[in-house]
Amino acid sequence: MAQIHRLSCFLFSLLIFTLAQADHTIVHRQSRARAFIMFQCRTTLYPGLCVRTLSYYAGYFTTTMSHKQLAQIALKVTLGRAESTRTYVTGVAKGLDPTKAKDYQAIRQCLDQISDGVDLLTSCIKEMQKIKEHGAGSRDFPWRSSNVKTWMSTALTDASMCINGFPGRAIGGKTKAMIKAKVLNLQQVTSNALALFNYFAARYRLSHVKKPKV
Repeated sequence: MAQIHRLSCFLFSLLIFTLAQADHTIVHRQSRARAFIMFQCRTTLYPGLCVRTLSYYAGYFTTTMSHKQLAQIALKVTLGRAESTRTYVTGVAKGLDPTKAKDYQAIRQCLDQISDGVDLLTSCIKEMQKIKEHGAGSRDFPWRSSNVKTWMSTALTDASMCINGFPGRAIGGKTKAMIKAKVLNLQQVTSNALALFNYFAARYRLSHVKKPKV
């Protein structure tokens, strides 16, 4: 009986030790991932925002920390912001009187531009998924990379045009301030995502340059 008790205690201790080691490994991995994110965010125009928005996803880096994976996460975060901004502007548009041309048309134009941005960012994510880091598929990289850069730059321009299209007193001050804040945030996360993609693309090109034979 005492032997069984000792064996049970040993197995329980072994289980606790294994779980503790697993927790330590996860924490260590996430700490390394956060450090990786912080370092890469230094290449962006808004590093503080970059770290705040991407650190939450440190757990997504299961084994290795990939520049491609970070760019993909940044793109998905940007798409999420674009969708939430579109939802807010849609609500504002529904509350306006269509007969008041200045108010309604300014909001509708902004909504169309944000919606275009959502479509473009969705296309960017799909294109990123098709980029192969190795093998024959890597030959498509210049074309796919150009697509992502063009579409992201256009989405950034769309967000800028949304704000610039508001007349002086088109809508209430608080509503206008809220839209401006949301669109400004969208512009900044889009800019950061584009910077991270550009960094990934530059590293990719360097790693695939054929070295001259000696």
